[in-house]
Amino acid sequence: MDVDGGRRVFNRLGPSSSSDGGSNNKQQKVCFYWRQGKCTKFPCPYLHSELPAASNGKRTAHQGFGTDDKYRAGGGLRRSGNNNYFNNYSKVWGREQSRQPATDDRTTVKKIDKLCNNWKAQGSCRYGDTCKYLHQWSTGDCFSLLTPLEGHREVVTGIALPSGSDKLYTGSQDETIRVWDCQSGQLAGVVNLGGAVGCMLSEGPWVFVGLTNLVKAWNIQTSAELSLNGPVGQVYSLVVGYEFLFAGTQDGAILAWKFNVAANCFEPAASLKDHTRAVVSLVVGGNRMYSGSMDQSIKVWSLETLQCLQTLTGHSDVVMSVLCWDQFLLSASLDKTVKVWAATETGNLDVTYTHTEEYGLLTLCGMHDSEGKPVLMCSCNDNSIRVYDLPSFSERGKIYSQKEVRSIQIGPGGLFFVGDGSGLVRVWKWSNANDSPAAAS
Repeated sequence: MDVDGGRRVFNRLGPSSSSDGGSNNKQQKVCFYWRQGKCTKFPCPYLHSELPAASNGKRTAHQGFGTDDKYRAGGGLRRSGNNNYFNNYSKVWGREQSRQPATDDRTTVKKIDKLCNNWKAQGSCRYGDTCKYLHQWSTGDCFSLLTPLEGHREVVTGIALPSGSDKLYTGSQDETIRVWDCQSGQLAGVVNLGGAVGCMLSEGPWVFVGLTNLVKAWNIQTSAELSLNGPVGQVYSLVVGYEFLFAGTQDGAILAWKFNVAANCFEPAASLKDHTRAVVSLVVGGNRMYSGSMDQSIKVWSLETLQCLQTLTGHSDVVMSVLCWDQFLLSASLDKTVKVWAATETGNLDVTYTHTEEYGLLTLCGMHDSEGKPVLMCSCNDNSIRVYDLPSFSERGKIYSQKEVRSIQIGPGGLFFVGDGSGLVRVWKWSNANDSPAAAS
């Protein structure tokens, strides 16, 4: 970098086309202030463009519009038990799979992997296609943005699609639930709760909402509304398994209720208290429940006895998300890693692969793409979602948001929903999803 006449400029690679260093000086240097989007001098003696560069292989997502399919929300990449998955995949985590190379377009500007601030804030940028930053909400050609759902004022912490309903429910720390019509995409109603939503879950006709010191339950078929008392502090996570409803709470306990059909109520069943700090993630796989906590551990619970079977201590920061896929457990942490756990000969879980990101991870979501292939979405602390093939962890693309993404939910017909810290919910769709198998089981 040179300092020339009080203005900082960057030398452009390549030989000079003139030896006089005078009139052709503009062809050799790029304006530093232009690169920051701050140059106001006209005409400027320095370049306001970059050398044409080879494409980075990233492809632009196409725009589209939605579907009117109905769907029972899935819980991730769970399939019927098949031990062949373990045999096939236990040694191939992280191995690159062959992919068709992207077209090398040397006439385009090489983009920096970051959203343009002007485009993000205003929807336009005066530099247009010559801007070195991205003017799109995703990279990769396997999914497209359909529509934004605007209305929440704070971070979206839960998204639910109840069985048999044509409504989408979104919850936020702005103390509201918004109900959206899946046919029109329009707002159908707002529920004021008087407390921040920590999480949401739909199971059959029920919608569960984690609040402070409380879990709310609504039956959308009968309009029944129940309040489940017992939690201490914010409820951060909810899951259903073995006819129990489990809630992970701020004080480190996992509370369990069982539904009494005759009395049409949920009755307290157990309180699991092995964690020392808040339980922020729960998932059920087979006859086990897995809990991720701020105490940096994962607990493995028997759903038959409700006893802790094992404590997993491979992470060095908060375990933000846990996910079951076939015979594997995947966990994401603020320590910037995704860990893949598999059962050893003794029956205990051990790390079989560690994937590292540049930023801390917030949530995982597993689904299948338009061809039925397993895909992992990893929300990171840089306001992006990394999309990977499994088990290779080959990157498929990225999705960008205005703020951090706390909620990702699978929908019908290849749809998925992303809620971020700005309160915005975006609807995305896998390409050619109408010709594909269901996105999740």
